[in-house]
Amino acid sequence: MCGIAGILNFYHSKKIQINDLENLVSILNHRGPDESGGYIDDMIALGHSRLSIIGLDDGVQPIHNEDSNLWITYNGEIYNYIELRKDLIKRGHRFLTNTDTEVIVHLYEEKGVECLNYLNGQFAFAIWDRHKKELFLARDRLGIRPLHYTFTKSQFIFSSEIKSIFTQKSVKRSIDFSTLNQIFTYWTPLSGNTFFENIKELPPAHYLILSAQKYSLKKYWDLPFYNEDEKLNWSLDKITEKINELLYDSIRLRLRADVPVGAYLSGGLDSSAIASTVKSGFNNELKTFGIRFEDAKYDEGSYQTEIVKKLNTDHHEIFANNVNISRHFSETLWYIEKPVLRTAAVPLYILSNTVKKNNLKVVLTGEGADEFFGGYNIFREAKVRWFWSKNQNSNFRPMLLAKLYPYILNDDKIKRINKLFFGQDLENVNRPYFSHQIRWDNTQKVKRFLLPEVKQLYGNSEYNDFAGPLLNDSGYMDYFEKAQYLEVNTLLSNYLLSSQGDRVAMANSIEVRFPYLDHRLIDFMAKVPSRLKIYGMNEKFLLKRAFRNKLPESIIRHSKYPYRAPIKNSLLSKSNSANIEKYCSPDALKIAGIFDPKYTDKLIGKVSKSKNDSEWENMAISGIYSAQVLYDKFIKNFHQPKNTNFKFDLLVDYRNK
Repeated sequence: MCGIAGILNFYHSKKIQINDLENLVSILNHRGPDESGGYIDDMIALGHSRLSIIGLDDGVQPIHNEDSNLWITYNGEIYNYIELRKDLIKRGHRFLTNTDTEVIVHLYEEKGVECLNYLNGQFAFAIWDRHKKELFLARDRLGIRPLHYTFTKSQFIFSSEIKSIFTQKSVKRSIDFSTLNQIFTYWTPLSGNTFFENIKELPPAHYLILSAQKYSLKKYWDLPFYNEDEKLNWSLDKITEKINELLYDSIRLRLRADVPVGAYLSGGLDSSAIASTVKSGFNNELKTFGIRFEDAKYDEGSYQTEIVKKLNTDHHEIFANNVNISRHFSETLWYIEKPVLRTAAVPLYILSNTVKKNNLKVVLTGEGADEFFGGYNIFREAKVRWFWSKNQNSNFRPMLLAKLYPYILNDDKIKRINKLFFGQDLENVNRPYFSHQIRWDNTQKVKRFLLPEVKQLYGNSEYNDFAGPLLNDSGYMDYFEKAQYLEVNTLLSNYLLSSQGDRVAMANSIEVRFPYLDHRLIDFMAKVPSRLKIYGMNEKFLLKRAFRNKLPESIIRHSKYPYRAPIKNSLLSKSNSANIEKYCSPDALKIAGIFDPKYTDKLIGKVSKSKNDSEWENMAISGIYSAQVLYDKFIKNFHQPKNTNFKFDLLVDYRNK
């Protein structure tokens, strides 16, 4: 992967300084430490920080077409670039490099904005048309690669990361409290928003065309859904055969690289299926990487050991103890750039550093399987509650929740409480946000600690503002598809692929690739009836069936184990007391002006001493702490790390030409 950045001038009177472009790019060095390049003319400057993976010897960017009219700065991988390149050569295009980057330039020449429909990959890029004086920016279908931007009085500034944009003196730094409201509701900013005021993110599957006279933001792809009469009526054998075929080809494409490719291996079904496919079909010397936890309730070590023994991979694991998580939390937030309600990103940040130390640049990982094969408890929970809603007085139907949460049958009091909790709004089962309302209502409790004046800035959250328009024309969607759409457009794109994906991996110059997110596999799974994804209460039924003869029985039968990391035992540990005092003391809270010092202090004191602290109280600790760290690092004390030795390896200067 790489880091990209640029400045577009709306007025010729203000010249772009090379020093401004250097500042934009040098702070992205972690995204691309191998090479750097720049292009500058009287209207625009494009910058690039390169992590070389394909075309190692001739891929320094920006890259141009034959007549140097089009220039691109690009972050990503186009997995089908070989096939596209062959077709473009037949059409008369001449290539100057062996990179996938140049394929995009020529495809854009050939197809215009329609080029996006031909790309199988993960990407964010900007193409400058010198003749039209027009900038074209685009982002991949699911938002795997980031792209942020802002407008000043005379310029449009974009970059892979927000910290890069903040190096420009014309950009003001302040918190967007409406987005903080979204994070403390949906766990993430909603599509297009960021934690910082006037800093936007190009939404997944969107492109932006910009010039002095034009601004056009459009969506080019959406999650596919099909009417019942369009769904497949295939046998289970035929469906699983197709799943194996598509996943195999997705992995084949994602192994394309001029450097070795490793894999994350947790011990769960998703990563085990990928590692098994790679090991048996492509790479007998596969290196795998996993996380172990100090706290047994987070650890999947026994399953990890079993699958490693079965596959005989060259396995490396880290031990994410509470001290390490607290020690690296604020450091990790520098790369995440948004508050988080979990600490789970930190072990992944540490893991990517282990990958780097083993001299790899690329790893495969299993995100997306839960979303498209039906793995999450929230999907099964929605199924039970939908079934329960048909007979709300039933005592048997809510008992099915014990399949998800066995502890609710252990105690009569707990059973009554959970029946009330999960039985909320059963009469509103057709609401587009029915599946997620309980989660969102619970998350919103975190807002209790915001100052009253902060709460007044954004008003109340209205779920229909988000869910309603998304599902406006989807009357044919069932409970699973509605829940899936919400999950993909919140947690997957804006959290798992960002805070726990690109941002923590690229902090250590590691590219993560996601075989389950191949758009061909997504489209196929959209045609498969929902009842086969969650078969009875058996989650990921089809994926289990596809790998039943390839993986140990214990891995197949092992219920979904949610990836989490400790919050209280890490952030509120004695070893982290100095940081809690630094960021969350009453004085620090008063200076930031976000959270109520009195109530926050009570929360920290209560959770520190309690043995029965709630999930939302732990989320509040993480959310408050992370927001305070970001205020300190990006608002109060922002400074660009010194990189006095930075110099572009390639700089093309077209000014006054």
